[in-house]
Amino acid sequence: MAIRYIQLERIAFREWLILSLLLSVLTVALLNLKSLERLDMIAYDRYMQLNQREARDDILIVAIDDYSLSELGKWPWPRQRHAELLQRINAATPAAIGMDILLTEAEPVQTDNQVNGDQLLADAIAQSNKVVLPLVSQNSGKGLIAARPIPPLANAARQISHIHIELDKDGVARSVFLREGSRGEWWPHFALALKDVAQNTAYGTEKYLPGARLPVQLRKTAHQDLWHRDYQMHIPFYGSSGHFKSVPYVSVLRGEVPAAFLKNKYVLIGPTALGMADSFPTPVSGNEGTISGIEINANILASLLDEREIDFAPVWQVTIYNLVLLLAALISYQLMSPRKALLMTILFIGISAASSFLAMRYAGKWIPPTTSLLALIIAYPVWSWRRLEAAIKYLGEEFTLLEKEPHLLPEFIDVEEEKSAPVLTDTLEQSINAVRVAADRVRDLRQFVSDSLDSLPDATLVTTTDGNVLLSNPPALSYFASQGLPKVNDSLLPYLFARMSAPQEPEEGKTGNFTWWNLLDLKHTARMKQGIEVRDPQGLDLLIKSAPCYSASQQLVGWIVSIINITAIRAAERSRDETLHFISHDMRAPQASILALLEMQQDAATALPQAEFISRIEKASRITLGLADNFVQLARAESQDYRFEELDLQTVLLDATEEMWSLAKSKNIRIKCTIPDGEYPIRADRSLLTRVLTNLLSNAIKYSPRDTTITCALAYEQQLAGANIICSISDQGYGIPRAEQSKLFQRFQRFGGADQPKNDGIGLGMVFVKAVLDRHHAQIDLISAPNEGTTFNIRLPSSTI
Repeated sequence: MAIRYIQLERIAFREWLILSLLLSVLTVALLNLKSLERLDMIAYDRYMQLNQREARDDILIVAIDDYSLSELGKWPWPRQRHAELLQRINAATPAAIGMDILLTEAEPVQTDNQVNGDQLLADAIAQSNKVVLPLVSQNSGKGLIAARPIPPLANAARQISHIHIELDKDGVARSVFLREGSRGEWWPHFALALKDVAQNTAYGTEKYLPGARLPVQLRKTAHQDLWHRDYQMHIPFYGSSGHFKSVPYVSVLRGEVPAAFLKNKYVLIGPTALGMADSFPTPVSGNEGTISGIEINANILASLLDEREIDFAPVWQVTIYNLVLLLAALISYQLMSPRKALLMTILFIGISAASSFLAMRYAGKWIPPTTSLLALIIAYPVWSWRRLEAAIKYLGEEFTLLEKEPHLLPEFIDVEEEKSAPVLTDTLEQSINAVRVAADRVRDLRQFVSDSLDSLPDATLVTTTDGNVLLSNPPALSYFASQGLPKVNDSLLPYLFARMSAPQEPEEGKTGNFTWWNLLDLKHTARMKQGIEVRDPQGLDLLIKSAPCYSASQQLVGWIVSIINITAIRAAERSRDETLHFISHDMRAPQASILALLEMQQDAATALPQAEFISRIEKASRITLGLADNFVQLARAESQDYRFEELDLQTVLLDATEEMWSLAKSKNIRIKCTIPDGEYPIRADRSLLTRVLTNLLSNAIKYSPRDTTITCALAYEQQLAGANIICSISDQGYGIPRAEQSKLFQRFQRFGGADQPKNDGIGLGMVFVKAVLDRHHAQIDLISAPNEGTTFNIRLPSSTI
């Protein structure tokens, strides 16, 4: 499975590389072939409309508008009128004056008027010394030549300039050449000439001259018959028609415009009237259609004064920019989910559009966005299609493999759901439904495994190959919590077992040190499957086993470690050994004595007197019977056959004392009962509890000298958790040394000093007492010292509600 997954990852990565390469090639091709140039220009125009700025206050248009034509008559007007206009403007001391009026022909002289209008205008221009006049190119049949103003006017002007506007393939005016020339002579653009005049800068010495340069070879070897252009500047338009301040020609001529309104202004004189002005569509004209040439010149002049331009980024920069955006989006496809990848694609589309606009607005840089937008729009659907194809193929293959797997659990078909299922489904939905069925099987199997793990009676851990615990069942959690290790999952296995004793080596004389890492070592698999016995800090005997876990491809994926509590088994084995020892010695001894007596009695030389013989046989038989009776009683005490009933502990105690009266009488021992008036209700098995009290009384009689007193008492004790009834049995016997008190409730333990009479007990009486009291949820303790007697205190839960 892991190998197939790696193969699928390699196929996906290969497809991603192929897609990235194809989209990168497409991006580079579109940029170099300029296939989306028209869309780029549309985006350029929209951005330019959003990039409008406030008009400069020092630029004023004196417009030859419809109002002036209606007041002064049809065009052309006498040049004397232009001279009068210049005189009024000169009187206001403007920064520069630009007359966007072609004056390439002399004015016809009227017979009834001896005034020479050309001369008057030339004098006004010369008097101002701030006037810029335009020229245009015209076809002379042998190429383009410059159509200059007539000599008197050209000689009087401060600067001659061209007024050409560059139109792109779609007929929109977006740029202008700041220098144009022919036959070795160059002229500045109208707006550049106005700036030079106002700033007193000689033509050709400008410090700021934006625009793309003409190739060096063309500038140095200009052909005589060609019209050359240099410094192509893309115009950062300030606004559409009417954006710059404008006053009618006739208003200035009549003196209606105050001189202060013209002072230190760049005054541009030109036509704006419909049908008269040379108008062009621009990026900012929008629905208005066109903008007059004089207003375009105002935008160019404002750009030069503010040192603003739109610099078209070279192809290599645009290519890098587009490829970076594209590759960033493609990388996100590899690292993110489809939903996040879609969001990243939308984000990169926004980044492409926004960065292009921000570069234009704040850096004056034009980076066409349409190629990157198209590549990003194509990239996600194509990638999604390829991943969808891969998903369908993978789902189909996985379902085929899963179908071949054995179905371990029963499957139930929902008839109603099957009837409501759609009849027509596409390939993807079919694959999804098939894998859904397989996934349900896996979930059911996982739940089955999880429930099975939780239901195991032994503590079980599932770890990784390096021993990190992944799963643990409730018995394991409970066990390690009792060891002071509440956190089991995510812990290292050797850390959990660090405080346990090391196991014994399976072979004597074998060298080598055991470590808990052996549980996770394939070299020790055989031994670990059989299990190793250890003892924990609480003294529990444990059997620890480990087994490797493999994947479907037989690759080691983890370990299963079980911890089996064998304390009871080992205790039973020790009890069995003790019992066998008892049977082979204690019970065998009296029977052997009886057989020996019988053999001796058959021989007259060794025969005993009849009375002594019968006495010895009786004594050995009673010993055997007593041993058997002790075993039977202990077996009953340790069994489940208890008959609980409501009793008064006072009557049980009295019955026990009555039963022991004859034995006490034989040693002249007095049994005294101190029982305050009242009831002492308990819930107990009468016969077993009576036997407990008789055992304690019997021991008190056996281990007490003659002519002593045994005291029995009852008391009522109230506690927060409930009430207890305390039964105390005190003797004046030999006592029990402190060193031997801990062994009192162990099997086959006998006590007695050299000065004490010999006791023929086998050490099961107190084991019986402890077993019965444990089943009654009672407690027993003792106070004893050598030659000071012994007191046993039994605390039984009261059944009083």
